Amino acid sequence: MFKINKLTDYAMLVITRLAEVPEALLSAHQLAEECHLELPTVSKVLKLLGKAELLSSVRGAHGGYRLQRAAQEITITDVICAIEGPIGVTECSAEPGSCSHEPVCQLRGNWHVIDREIHRLLDNLSIADMLQPLPAKHAGPKWQPIKLHFQPG
Repeated sequence: MFKINKLTDYAMLVITRLAEVPEALLSAHQLAEECHLELPTVSKVLKLLGKAELLSSVRGAHGGYRLQRAAQEITITDVICAIEGPIGVTECSAEPGSCSHEPVCQLRGNWHVIDREIHRLLDNLSIADMLQPLPAKHAGPKWQPIKLHFQPG
């Protein structure tokens, strides 16, 4: 099954909460409470998002965290990579040369097409997009199913 891990899901909750109040500084305690998450989990997420330069922090009694860039400039890919590392539907998609079957794999090219399409979709969705309600029939241009075109090569 292809899915993001729980920590990435929690990171999306935290980063979208910060995007809702872009001028405010929110503490780890506030974020934990408002996102209904445990403080150690939020602290870990904040550390990883900060390391990826998606968040900035201000120390002190009135300090906290905020987005380092505008929500429309932070993609879903940015968040997933900050928490999980490179995205790939197969091992060779994420890290070329990591699979012993790679030189003889007949499916590799097709997996790479699928991988590119997933990247395209995630690169075109921002944190700001995630704050918008889902269209009634999932009919927005960013939510339409992807049609893959396999070409040799």
